[in-house]
Amino acid sequence: MNWPLLGVAGLLALVMGSALAVVYSTHETRMLFVELEKLDAQRDAQRVEWGRLELEQSAWATHARVDRIARKTLHMTMPNSTDTVYVTP
Repeated sequence: MNWPLLGVAGLLALVMGSALAVVYSTHETRMLFVELEKLDAQRDAQRVEWGRLELEQSAWATHARVDRIARKTLHMTMPNSTDTVYVTP
């Protein structure tokens, strides 16, 4: 049996296996990087949406707006000083 030829064939098989593993690893890395970029873009869009919603919430919850709605819808008014009762503990 020709041992050097068998050794070269074995080394060639190992090199080819290693090359295929590198190609597979590179492909997986690129796919994961693409997914990471998509998730980063989604995160940024959600942060923008969150900021817009916080701004909208602060606009809807202003004191003047709540006071106006309370007076108009619920017919609320400020009590007179004679109607105010102070309770001491």
